[in-house]
Amino acid sequence: MNQQSMKLFFTYTILLVMTAGCKAQQTGNASAKNEGRILAGAERLDVYLPLLKGKRVGIFANQTTVVGHTHLVDTLLKRGVNIQLIFSPEHGFRGDTPDGIEISDTKDYKTGITVVSLYGAKKVPSADDLKKVDVLIFDIQDVGARFYTYISSMQDFLECALENHKPLIILDRPNPNGFYVDGPLLDSKYKSFIGMQPIPIVYGMTMAEYANLLLGEKWLSAKANAINAYNITTQSTIDTPFHVQFIKCANYTHKSKYELPVKPSPNLPNMQSIYLYPSICLFEGTSLSEGRGTDKQFQVFGHPDLPKNLYSFTPNPNAASKSSKNFGKKCYGWYISGSPQEILKEVNGQLQLKWLIEAYKLFPKKDSFFLAGDAFELRSGTLSLREQIKAGKSEEEIRKSWEPGLTTFKAIRKKYLFYEDFE
Repeated sequence: MNQQSMKLFFTYTILLVMTAGCKAQQTGNASAKNEGRILAGAERLDVYLPLLKGKRVGIFANQTTVVGHTHLVDTLLKRGVNIQLIFSPEHGFRGDTPDGIEISDTKDYKTGITVVSLYGAKKVPSADDLKKVDVLIFDIQDVGARFYTYISSMQDFLECALENHKPLIILDRPNPNGFYVDGPLLDSKYKSFIGMQPIPIVYGMTMAEYANLLLGEKWLSAKANAINAYNITTQSTIDTPFHVQFIKCANYTHKSKYELPVKPSPNLPNMQSIYLYPSICLFEGTSLSEGRGTDKQFQVFGHPDLPKNLYSFTPNPNAASKSSKNFGKKCYGWYISGSPQEILKEVNGQLQLKWLIEAYKLFPKKDSFFLAGDAFELRSGTLSLREQIKAGKSEEEIRKSWEPGLTTFKAIRKKYLFYEDFE
């Protein structure tokens, strides 16, 4: 390929392949039985397979990267796609590694393909990794909370693709918590891998929409932003050379209540835990157990020193959590029980602070309720929430303090949505 052709090939083009609300008959070879059913981007093989023909492919994937009941890697291999490398996030390619455990590179036992861990010694593919591939794919299931690390992995992967001039295809998936926006915005003082951008705890965007925002607002690395000649109005065909392409979902809107076909990580075992996660994960920054080491992760929370008349449970090491707070101790607290539909009514389209406020009121040793350091702030994104709870502020007062930041974010968010909004 000559220099001029290379320049053309790496011209930055966002390909908006599909408009929101398309019916299944618009997805090429999708069968009539799929009409009206929410389809993830990965299921739209007819759209993106032409982009992989004759290419060496590197795919960022985990156990949620499925087409129906089959892993996308297996599906692509059967279609003759040349997958050279698999890149994996926290929890690993097969999704069976506990939270926070660093992972080494390995060989996938089923396919024999090298799995490069991006949650261990490195966070992005190396130069040697990228020499082995012509095009990158990103496809994992997010749950829509700022501190869930998959959006951070996606940002790092996106920056790496831009900086190294590697075409990237982002296969979108619905956001199970994409039907509301809430919480305090992240203060840059508390930027970390569990919160990299000034967004609220619940940001109401799919992975592709969030990548769209990162590109449009130039919230990437300086080098990636310099390469990024982003224009949100750009439209192209799949025959046009591209750098980043979004393969969007069919029949999804932000009013949808999408139930995940595969649990996204070891400690989010069901839809109840996924709906409660944005609220109950704040307890990770406190002395209370958030249910790790039980079979009701992010559905129960409590502490040995809380009143003995509350719901009781004892967390212990299990496959999902080898160690955590209060293991082996009988804890007293709350169990937010019910069907997924009942939990949706309980959440009511808002981040729930009532449990955090009540737990603090009942906790006898106020000075040790919050963990030392900034563990709580890294999750809440701000120092003010700790101060407000300690000062006895009501949920209504706290929520009112979020309004200016949420108004600003919602205006930014609107510019980058691919699907009909909930409002």
